[in-house]
Amino acid sequence: MTSPVVAFAGMTHLGLVSASAVAAAGFDTICFDPDEVLIRRLARGELPVLEPNLPEMIIANGRRQRFTSSIGDIGQCDVVYVAPDIATDDAGRSDTSALRTLIGAIVPAMQETAVLVVLSQVEPGFTRALTAPPPDRRYYQVETLVFGRAVERATKPERYIVGCADPSRPLDARFNAVLKAFNCPILPMRYESAELAKISINMCLVASIGVANTMAELCEALGADWSEIVPALKLDRRIGQYSYLAPGLGIAGGNLERDLATVIRLAGERGTDSGIVKAWIANSRHCRDWALRTLRRTVLVDRKDPLVAVWGLAYKENTHSVKNSPSLATLRQLPEVRFRVHDPAVHLGNAENPRAETAGNAVAALAGADALMILTPWPEYREVAPTQIAAALPGRLVIDPYRVLDPNQAHAAGLTYFTLGMPPVEHRA
Repeated sequence: MTSPVVAFAGMTHLGLVSASAVAAAGFDTICFDPDEVLIRRLARGELPVLEPNLPEMIIANGRRQRFTSSIGDIGQCDVVYVAPDIATDDAGRSDTSALRTLIGAIVPAMQETAVLVVLSQVEPGFTRALTAPPPDRRYYQVETLVFGRAVERATKPERYIVGCADPSRPLDARFNAVLKAFNCPILPMRYESAELAKISINMCLVASIGVANTMAELCEALGADWSEIVPALKLDRRIGQYSYLAPGLGIAGGNLERDLATVIRLAGERGTDSGIVKAWIANSRHCRDWALRTLRRTVLVDRKDPLVAVWGLAYKENTHSVKNSPSLATLRQLPEVRFRVHDPAVHLGNAENPRAETAGNAVAALAGADALMILTPWPEYREVAPTQIAAALPGRLVIDPYRVLDPNQAHAAGLTYFTLGMPPVEHRA
């Protein structure tokens, strides 16, 4: 069998990263999107997403990876992935209308024997309900990319979860060849099981986040330090070293929230219990406002018209996504407060806070400020020494939920320091 030609339709984050990984594995890969302007930008190397190592991988792929807005090029391909990102609303509901439109355009352009693979996250029942191509040439593949680590996870997957019409039958040889190139386990299962497997993975991640956030808050109140407990949990085989055990400002980014909302809706429709999922959402919203509560009791309670520096607007480092960003949620809830904001990838929109302004760099944001909140743990913020912060920040108070700074160094520099999972480090002159 000659090496299959692979297409990816939909050049948003998921499609672009996944296509680049397949091209890097040695396959001729056609990257299709009907947006001609986007395709011209991609061909020039102007990427619409921020993802470490992605530009370098695309350059290294060279001619193996080709961008096109001509749907006729799909006819050259043996395996066709449809992989646009699925938008969610503020309630976590998915909108698959663009995906359905894209599939409707792609299928007539495919070779008669080509395989269609749905890579975008969909709800249980979506793939089986498609009317074309026939089931033996139709698959669903679970995506598990993570913003900021997408290249790593796409090029070194832990396993492939594949939804099939009949999991007892061998996978199409061309599709199987693409998957086998990544040297990881392949788990065929029925369509609905694969679609629900993605949601189940996210449920486990949410559970870990809930444990970390709940226990970290207790540590703050009891004088314990959550960072001392985490190594013990990671050495427990029932929990593991890769568990989500870092406390944070709730669940953000959109993907986890979507699956929580889906489970609640499905449970309501079918009369099953989803109380624990609703509790996770309540816990997430409580944790999201930790920095806001800390700012209110330490700065806003007794200072008139304070100025607060904010480092970070993206919902996490190494991405420009602000979906459900805790930082933006904090700014929106304090319209009366003056903020000076810096983020290396996100521009502050005036709608977020009428009294917020943008600083040219992180240190410049500190000038005249009563406090600093580090709300996105960008790597470049870790490079700023606490002594440099103390020299530039008149208020000497830092709210740092993700422990970007070392607490001991912050204290030695003369900063009053608040972080998740341990009591505050108070500086007294």
